[in-house]
Amino acid sequence: MAFRWVLRGEPMDSASAGSTIYPKIVRNLVTQRGIPEDGIESFLHPKLRDLADPFLIPEMQLAVTRILDAVDRNQNVCIYGDYDVDGVSSITLLFKILNAYGVKARTFIPRRGTEGYGLSFAALDRCMSEGAKPDLLISVDCGTVSIDEIALLRAKGIDVVVIDHHEPSPLGRPDCNALVNPKCGSDFTYLCAAGVVFKVGHALLKTRPTNLELKDLLDLTAVATISDIVPLIGENRILVRHGLKRLAMSNNPGLQALKEIAGVKDLPTSMDVGFRIGPRINAAGRMDFPEDALATLNTDCEIEAAELAQKLDQYNRQRQAFEKQIREDAVKQLSEDFDPSNDPVIVIGSRDWHHGVVGIVASRLMRQYYKPTFVIAIGEDGIGKGSGRSIEGISLVEAIHACGNELIAGGGHAMAAGLSIHEESLDRFREKFALFVLENSSPEERVPRLPFDAEIEFSELSLNFLASYELLQPFGNSNPQPVFVSRRVELVNPPFKMKNNHLRLNLLQGCDEKSAVFFGGGERDLPQPPWDIAFTIDRNTYREKTSLQITIQDIIASQSTDRH
Repeated sequence: MAFRWVLRGEPMDSASAGSTIYPKIVRNLVTQRGIPEDGIESFLHPKLRDLADPFLIPEMQLAVTRILDAVDRNQNVCIYGDYDVDGVSSITLLFKILNAYGVKARTFIPRRGTEGYGLSFAALDRCMSEGAKPDLLISVDCGTVSIDEIALLRAKGIDVVVIDHHEPSPLGRPDCNALVNPKCGSDFTYLCAAGVVFKVGHALLKTRPTNLELKDLLDLTAVATISDIVPLIGENRILVRHGLKRLAMSNNPGLQALKEIAGVKDLPTSMDVGFRIGPRINAAGRMDFPEDALATLNTDCEIEAAELAQKLDQYNRQRQAFEKQIREDAVKQLSEDFDPSNDPVIVIGSRDWHHGVVGIVASRLMRQYYKPTFVIAIGEDGIGKGSGRSIEGISLVEAIHACGNELIAGGGHAMAAGLSIHEESLDRFREKFALFVLENSSPEERVPRLPFDAEIEFSELSLNFLASYELLQPFGNSNPQPVFVSRRVELVNPPFKMKNNHLRLNLLQGCDEKSAVFFGGGERDLPQPPWDIAFTIDRNTYREKTSLQITIQDIIASQSTDRH
């Protein structure tokens, strides 16, 4: 796929001179992220004391009052949450918070395959049958749109508090005792569910102090925030920066065991969480064993934690095998009736695919073809459950609304969404989805872009520069890892091919030589040097020796010697 390189923000030389504490290029990278000059210091050194009053979130006081009432009356409490990392972490956080107040809450997670997402009637039936009837049910990471389900619970005399972060329903607010959702009227709309639960814990402590050390829960909050791919801005940046530090010395046996089995050492990064720890927690829910993920995060026994982490690792291997097979099947399908040059969308389905993995495959196909994509697993009853991933500028939620007549149900976010559909409606949905994309985007917007942040010379790439650059972390949604461009780079010797078609390159610019890795580069037909290269940088420590690692994102024949 040929990328169109696009400079993100203003050229570096137009940035104000400002402070001399940090390299000019680092200051430029901060301002490109919308941070004013006088906010650079707080951005690079976020502090926990800057967290806002939790009572600024709507209905927080109602939730705190009802929870403390349950504490005082020794009521039965059930925590009901989603099966992904955010949901499982949110349940764990709230369980630990309530435990500090003497409440031994019961926990429940629905099964993706048979009960579906959220407060479904099928899951609630099982929840009610597995333990004592709760006086208070607290739903985390779900519940905002569960109007009928919550009405049923209230009819049975069960109070409900919803702690969530999903979009509210156009049909209105559910009849719950409290709906603590920043998207219902606050400035904290970027929080994931675990972030909202953390704020609930903060509010409880402000109202009634106890021996709970909320800082000890920052590791779980950070894992959920990164894994849910919410924007790493505002309070999320504070929570994740400090949460990653806490994760390095976590007192949670489950997280320690997951770090061990995932090979995460030293100070974890957002990449470690997003690509090593998070997928293992998620895999349990994808394979319909979410209770094992919950048990991993909740156990106080190191031996049990190691055994459970091993199970999650096995689930992840199963997930990878399913993903590989589905992706191969999908590419084969696309080779038969898909034209990448003309078809604006991808919509594919099969009765042979596992429902828990289609979202990952949709993400990979979207990146491979740069098309808004839905991948659908069709059940024996002919009903498909699918996940979608989109390109910049195309909202899947708006597309689902536009194509609603062809769907059973659907919803989610602009860039990621889910749907259910009858098998016979697939072709009609594909046609309407394609029409929506064509009507709501220009040809230029449908060309894959590679945003880069600045041009840089090899001579500037030092460990001292890396130390300042790393203050920009954690990287993720809304704070992407910077992409740099270097011009007129020569190849010192032929590329060294590693396993999985990765390349090791020794590069030269002027008098400065650097080593780089190009993942998947062996599949590319590289032009003749000199090259312009787009790349990211990271710290690499091997056998106690630290170096600056260059990771190639794209290579083109050299276009210019100008410095922008």
